[in-house]
Amino acid sequence: MSRAALRIEVAKKDQKELEKMLSGGVQPVRAVLRAMALQQLAKGISAPRIAEFIPLTPQAIRKVGHRYIEGGFDRAVYEKERPGAVSVLEDSQKQRIIAMVCATPPEGYARWTVRLVAEQAVKRRLVPRVGRETIRVLLLSHDLKPWREKNVVRAGTQ
Repeated sequence: MSRAALRIEVAKKDQKELEKMLSGGVQPVRAVLRAMALQQLAKGISAPRIAEFIPLTPQAIRKVGHRYIEGGFDRAVYEKERPGAVSVLEDSQKQRIIAMVCATPPEGYARWTVRLVAEQAVKRRLVPRVGRETIRVLLLSHDLKPWREKNVVRAGTQ
């Protein structure tokens, strides 16, 4: 038992947008594939038939059609933003760790290492716990490489 083709009426404005998008220029591949699927759905072609020449599943093609009906062109073609991962460290914790790295390393150490920064941050109670990767990314975002002593700002040295 096959499904009936999804009938979609694409507005004139959206048809022009589809033509403009598909006629050239740099676009995300996923957006172009969805636009092609939407264009074919508007012609009355069924999702399984469209899936034969567009590398999307029939289910994905139907979703494009339903998203167009519910939210219009942008909702059908483009992905909505994703929130991303929650930051492990608060801004104040980041500032304290950066300040610690800019100071001299603990006695017995010639320079800071990522592992040493993580251990000392927990030992000095700047953070309850922190991983090396979190510290590495934090230092990288501030362009700090404490294992290279010349890149670290030291108090009183010019």
